[in-house]
Amino acid sequence: MEQYDELIRGNHTWIGKVSSTLLEIPAKLSNYDCRNNRLLIKAFQQISDEVEHLKSLYGKHRIGVIIGTSTSGIKTGEAAFKHYIHDDHYPSSFHYLQQEIGSGAEFLAQYADVVGSCYTISTACSSSGKAIAVAERLIQSNMCDAVIVGGSDSLCQLTLDGFNSLDLLSPEICKPFSVNRSGINIGEGSALFLLSKEPSPIQLLGTGESSDGYHITAPDPKGTGAKIAINKALGSANINANEIGYINLHGTGSEQNDKMESQVIHEIFGENTLCSSTKPLIGHTLGASGALELGFCWLLLSEKYNKNKIIPPHIWDKSPDPGLPKINLISELTKWEKSIFMSNSFAFGGSNISLIIKTK
Repeated sequence: MEQYDELIRGNHTWIGKVSSTLLEIPAKLSNYDCRNNRLLIKAFQQISDEVEHLKSLYGKHRIGVIIGTSTSGIKTGEAAFKHYIHDDHYPSSFHYLQQEIGSGAEFLAQYADVVGSCYTISTACSSSGKAIAVAERLIQSNMCDAVIVGGSDSLCQLTLDGFNSLDLLSPEICKPFSVNRSGINIGEGSALFLLSKEPSPIQLLGTGESSDGYHITAPDPKGTGAKIAINKALGSANINANEIGYINLHGTGSEQNDKMESQVIHEIFGENTLCSSTKPLIGHTLGASGALELGFCWLLLSEKYNKNKIIPPHIWDKSPDPGLPKINLISELTKWEKSIFMSNSFAFGGSNISLIIKTK
């Protein structure tokens, strides 16, 4: 996380910015060249060998690409518009595809050389979570044998100043569910999964979606849509709430979300289920958050990456808001015991997604 001081209103916040080196876009795909797609390449590198294996197994026509995003290449568009205002023409390197909302899926399909079902989901902060649910349905309906699925969102002035106009940005690192919380942090990142019919040590067990449409930016204070999504996911997985070993909360640190979410978690899971928000670590990555946070769950369940089965603590000031229903925010390094995890994303417009994964 780093401090950011370039907001239009002159105040500052903290952002989660990817600092690793990103590969350049191949020349033949230069029309898609933007930071968002470079982040996708970074994530794709980690699954490329498995993709090649499945291409040889099923054929590239049976492998789809579903990507969730809310920003696409807006940052590149912003730079192009600044250039236009100053020089009365766009940069020669600028192409509308760089900022078009559906370009991420198109780009990745060409980069991975697959030609199955391909499209982008853009439902604000639930985008990449819903992309995973879509990928599951494509396989279940036999439209694909495998799907490259996930999300990517990159930092841009539009979203930072947009959230700032709603007085939602925190001047410090966010503290979800704390009495001292002061808003959210924005981040960026990309995460991809390879969902297929092949057996795997970790499987997607259940998905649940809802759309309550309560308000364009505020969650339903009763959490009706959130509860529907969670209960649908539990039903899809054919499990009870007490079988969940850990919940990755939406946990933004905004007053209305924390109030709604703590109420919903308390009602369904009580006070004992382990839970935390990972947004104080990387910020809220918006359309990529569903995939990124499910990725955290995947890593915690993975024997290769987490042999000791440890869940890191919820990062905050350990000052719970007494006005919120009690939930079991992890206060120290904790060993998980139940191998079924849930991740929730509750987006603007009342678009909700709950995902459940498990390990053998």
